Amino acid sequence: MKFAIFQQSRQGGRKYNQDRVAYSYSKDAVLMVVADGMGGHFHGEVAAQITVQMIADMFQKHAQPHIKDPHRFLSAAMISGHDAILDYTEKHKLLESPRTTCVAAIVQQGHAYWAHVGDSRLYFFRGMRLVTRTKDHSKVQQLFDDGKISGEEMYTHRERNKVCNCLGGFLPPEVELGKRTPIRDGDTLILCSDGVWSVLSETEIASIIDTYTITRAVPELLDHAEFRGGEDGDNLSVVGMTWGEPHNRGLHHDTVSTAAMPLENVTTRLDPFSVARDTNARQPVSEDDIERAIQEIQTAIKKYSK
Repeated sequence: MKFAIFQQSRQGGRKYNQDRVAYSYSKDAVLMVVADGMGGHFHGEVAAQITVQMIADMFQKHAQPHIKDPHRFLSAAMISGHDAILDYTEKHKLLESPRTTCVAAIVQQGHAYWAHVGDSRLYFFRGMRLVTRTKDHSKVQQLFDDGKISGEEMYTHRERNKVCNCLGGFLPPEVELGKRTPIRDGDTLILCSDGVWSVLSETEIASIIDTYTITRAVPELLDHAEFRGGEDGDNLSVVGMTWGEPHNRGLHHDTVSTAAMPLENVTTRLDPFSVARDTNARQPVSEDDIERAIQEIQTAIKKYSK
C-alpha cells in the first residue's frame, strides 16, 4: 500500500478540547477515526478517548494484516466503545452519561469502508469532485429531510447542535455503515468533527485538498475553520488520507509505503489522554484525576476489546 496521512486537533474557541483523533495501519489496511465528546468538561473527553482508543486497539489485534470483514469490525468496535462508556458512567455514578459522536474508516484491498454515529463526517473526494459523504444523525438533518428547512438554514438553525444518535447514550447507538467503495490513486478521505464542516463548505474543503498535499491541507483546513469560527468556535479535528500516488506529482508528497512492513507490525498515531486545566472552574481537574482516568480507560479497553 501507498498513502499519505495526517491528523490534527485544535481547541478552537472553547475552554477544552473534547475531540479525539487516531489513525493506525498494518501492511495491508489503514484505519482512521474521529470522535467528538459531549457531556460536560472532562467526561466528554473520556468518552471520546475511550472510543478512539478502543477502535485503534481492536484494529491492532485484528489487522493480520487486513480486517476480514471491515463493516462488521467497525460496527462491533463502536458498540464496544459505547458499552465501555456506560461502564465508566456506572462506576462513577454519574447523573448523565458522557457521550460522543464517531466516524471511522478502513481502507484495504482497493476499497474504502466506513461507519458513523452522530454528526462527525467523512468526505470522499476524487480531485475536486465529492464522491460521497456521510449523512448527519442530527435534528437539523431530519428537518431538512422532511423539507422543513433549506440546506442553507441547516448551518444557522438554533437546533443545529442537537445530535440524535451517539455512543454512550441511554439508547443503543445505530451504527450507519457506508457503501463499500473502490478507491483510486489520488483519492482523498477527510474525517472531521462538526467544528470543521459547520464553517467550511464542501467546495472550500475540496479546493484546499486539491491544492495541497494532505500533510499541508489538514493544517490549512483547520486554519480556515478556526478563523471562521472565531472566539466562540468549536473544537476542530481532521484525519485526512490521500491514497496511492498524488494526482499532482509536482507536489512533495509524504507517502507511506508498507511494502517492506512486517506482517505482524501495526503503526498507530493516538495522542495520550490529556485535558486542559481551567483553574477558575468550580472543580478543576487535577493530575490525580487525569491519572485515574487513564487507568480506567485502560481497564475499559481491556474488558471490551476482543
